[in-house]
Amino acid sequence: MGDGWFDLSGRVALVTGAGANGGNGHASAVALARHGADLFICDRDEAGARETAREIEALGRRCVWTLADIGEADDISAMFDVLDREYGKVDILVNNVAAAHRSRPEDLSLENWRRVMRVILDGTFLCSQEAGRRMIARGAGGSIVNISSIAGISALGRGNFVYSVAKGGINQFTRELAIEWSPHRIRVNAILPAQILTPGQRKMFDDPRLDPGTLRERLLRGIPLGRLGEPDDVAKGVLFLASDAAEWITGILLPIDGGNLALNGGGDRVWPAGL
Repeated sequence: MGDGWFDLSGRVALVTGAGANGGNGHASAVALARHGADLFICDRDEAGARETAREIEALGRRCVWTLADIGEADDISAMFDVLDREYGKVDILVNNVAAAHRSRPEDLSLENWRRVMRVILDGTFLCSQEAGRRMIARGAGGSIVNISSIAGISALGRGNFVYSVAKGGINQFTRELAIEWSPHRIRVNAILPAQILTPGQRKMFDDPRLDPGTLRERLLRGIPLGRLGEPDDVAKGVLFLASDAAEWITGILLPIDGGNLALNGGGDRVWPAGL
């Protein structure tokens, strides 16, 4: 009986930032396709979007891709026009696209503040609004999964100021929208990843400002399960929250973090010698 909980046959899933040269979006799109969904994906990277579509079609599922910058309202509107033409419905939305700018708060320009907020907050709002309108009109419910971050719950430091503030907004956006759209059986949840080995994360290990020689060790001190995350870890959470296995779950912030948020800042997973 439980096998059917994850069956997404007949459903259409929209995943933003799902190009194959990315990480969490690509893994999530492929995972949803493996469980029966047809995909509509967007990315700014044409080659990456084409490759993801090829992988999904090789699984026997349909995949339509389009170029879109989630920081641009006109791109989002055009993207949903393509969705209407190709599928005529959307059952699942995964808001994956984000932006970041590393800066000390006192040095952060208003331009860079606004760019990050435009992509993370405005983009998530507009995509959710467009998808929600269609879900409400169709009357069949739906699932929205926002890829947030542990940065929206506890401070990261290291110049992540504007990114963390924006992700805190996504967390409250998730809770509020879950309540607002619950009468329509639209579930809205968020995933809070810790450090996931996406291409963007891997670039951190080449950033001399972050002391690459010790960065991995420092990050792992905060992850009790002893490894950094992989995009498939996030994809498993997306699959769960998008599926009927989570049909009575809405408004939650699901950490996928190896225990990071459970570990007190002064805590340690290593016992003192002699105890």
